[in-house]
Amino acid sequence: QVQLVESGGGLVQPGGSLRLSCAASGIIRSVYTMGWYRQAPGKQRELVATITTAGSTNYADSLKGRFTISRDNAKNTVYLQMNSLKPEDTAVYYCNADIIEVSNPRRNYWGQGTQVTVSS
Repeated sequence: QVQLVESGGGLVQPGGSLRLSCAASGIIRSVYTMGWYRQAPGKQRELVATITTAGSTNYADSLKGRFTISRDNAKNTVYLQMNSLKPEDTAVYYCNADIIEVSNPRRNYWGQGTQVTVSS
C-alpha cells in the first residue's frame, strides 16, 4: 500500500516562506512525475507545479518566480519551496505522484493534504 505524506504546512506571515515535503512510502518500484496542487474553500483544485524524474518542471503561471519544486529521487520525496507568500496562497496543498508498485500497474496517488495559511 503506497502512501504520500505531506509535511511543512502551517501559519506564516505575508512575505514569509515555507518548505513543503512529500514522501512516498510503501512497496514501490518507481516514482514518476510528482507534483503539488492546492485547493481553497469553494474553489477548484489547481495545479501548483509538477516535476518529472528527469527534473523537467511545470508551474502555474501565477506562481513562477515565487515557488520552486524539486525532488530527491533516492528518497522518493518532492519539495515545494514557497517564498514571498501572499494571503491568496492560503489553501490545502496536496502532493500527487504517479507510482508503479511492485507487481502492480502505474497508479496516481494523492496525499492527505497540508494546510498553508498566510495571514497577519
